[in-house]
Amino acid sequence: MYQGGNLISQISKLTGRKINELLRASGITEINGAQGTILYALWSRSSLTIHEIAAITGLARTTLSSMLERMRQADLVKIEENPQDARSKVIHLTKKSERLRHIYERISRDMTDCYYRDFTETEIRQFESMLERVLENIEHYEVNETWTEKNQKK
Repeated sequence: MYQGGNLISQISKLTGRKINELLRASGITEINGAQGTILYALWSRSSLTIHEIAAITGLARTTLSSMLERMRQADLVKIEENPQDARSKVIHLTKKSERLRHIYERISRDMTDCYYRDFTETEIRQFESMLERVLENIEHYEVNETWTEKNQKK
């Protein structure tokens, strides 16, 4: 039996715990790993819509809405009406979240170094290419198609 999905799930959970541990060890109590993922997306653009953040992070929009509200209350983001679309909101960074950037980026680099310890550049490229394919497969999987129907097509 293939273990890819289970391994990815374990890696994700361990990564989340390790990032939270590294944040605390760095004296950062304002954010957790999931919030750091949102901030990481914003640090590259400074403002994004909830839809854009969902696409970048893979987080569900309903999950994002509650997380962003907590982050707004903690003065990590500003949430404003989108001047181009009244139905959506635009999320902006605050000075407080900007101050956390260098620490979170260092932690992110440390985690990347941990992931790829003893990997060659070629192995890293192959691995990431395969992960991208898995992600595309999941994104394109038709929810209404049952597992049995999918297997019968093979």
